[in-house]
Amino acid sequence: MKTHKIGIIMNGVTGRMGKNQHLIRSILAIRDQGGIQVSPDEKIEVDPILTGRNENKLKEIAEAYGVEKWTTDLDSVLADDAYQIFFDASTTLHRARFVEMAVKAGKAIYCEKPTAVETDEAIRLAQVCRDAGVKNGVVQDKLWLTGIRKLQMLIDQGFFGRILSVRGEFGYWVFTGHDADQPAQRPSWNYRKEDGGGIIIDMLCHWRYLVDNVFGKIKGVSCLGATHISERVDENGNKYKATADDACYATFELENGIICQFNSSWDIRVRRDDLFVMEVDGTQGSAIVGLRKCWIQSLGATPKPVWNPDIDQPINFREGWQEVPDATNYENAFKIQWEKFLRHVALDEEFPWDLMEGAKGVQLAELGIKSWEERKWMEVGEL
Repeated sequence: MKTHKIGIIMNGVTGRMGKNQHLIRSILAIRDQGGIQVSPDEKIEVDPILTGRNENKLKEIAEAYGVEKWTTDLDSVLADDAYQIFFDASTTLHRARFVEMAVKAGKAIYCEKPTAVETDEAIRLAQVCRDAGVKNGVVQDKLWLTGIRKLQMLIDQGFFGRILSVRGEFGYWVFTGHDADQPAQRPSWNYRKEDGGGIIIDMLCHWRYLVDNVFGKIKGVSCLGATHISERVDENGNKYKATADDACYATFELENGIICQFNSSWDIRVRRDDLFVMEVDGTQGSAIVGLRKCWIQSLGATPKPVWNPDIDQPINFREGWQEVPDATNYENAFKIQWEKFLRHVALDEEFPWDLMEGAKGVQLAELGIKSWEERKWMEVGEL
């Protein structure tokens, strides 16, 4: 059996997303399944080491999940040839420093989005990786969500005819922390612009790769942001001023004529099927897409409503939708992309989601903020 043993430096996985999605549900899941079976006589195995500043948190996570190695000495691990990949899930404003250190050490780079809060910096980091000739990638997990995969199948099969519009609703109520029994479920830095927070820089990076890859290339954006809640309470119980946007309302015009509208908010209560739901409408059919489920209505099954506000609505609109069944085993979206990146590093397979692709998300977010400030449409040009 030919075995590719890939050492992975996992930096900043003491945070919620890094620990749950990247460490537990991706790398440790790959480890526990015996690696990635490439062929009957070839596989890829993973060997993670946890790095960060907080010794107690690293030790606690390592012991809880059976990770043998951890250290606060990042420099020593970067100097170790046993580790080929550097993964970073630290806060955005620290990303450049860590990526540059890892590139200098010759490591392949894989990191969370956004890669920066400014387009020029995101492009610079991508170029640093290219100039050094190191393989690199950025997390674009929503492309492999179960609901999105079902949607892509429908698009590939021509279910929609010509797609006309897309409407996305994302978010939920993030508690402010003022009430003792309702602590905030997101870190306080998310609501401080000076620390790299803000829902525009967070979510427009997601919407860029999702729209570009599934529906078509974005050519223009109009965006309105807001800081609806001006004061929150941090992890230590201290009140602080929220300086970052906590909601944004964006419209994207695509080169193929499709219009996309995406609302993103940490100040909204959910009465829909999931925390993220899209409606896709086409000439031959429509779909409602959640994180895992997808419902469709064909042209032939579309009811014919008549506007009459003087009587109760006689049509039960939900009954006219059919759920798309699970046609295969859908794995964790983060794990799927991790396996693709590991194959890219070990086998030199194609991996198009590099840091330059990540920079496109930062570009859209920066243009969204500029659109908000200047109250006008912004053209999305080539990087």
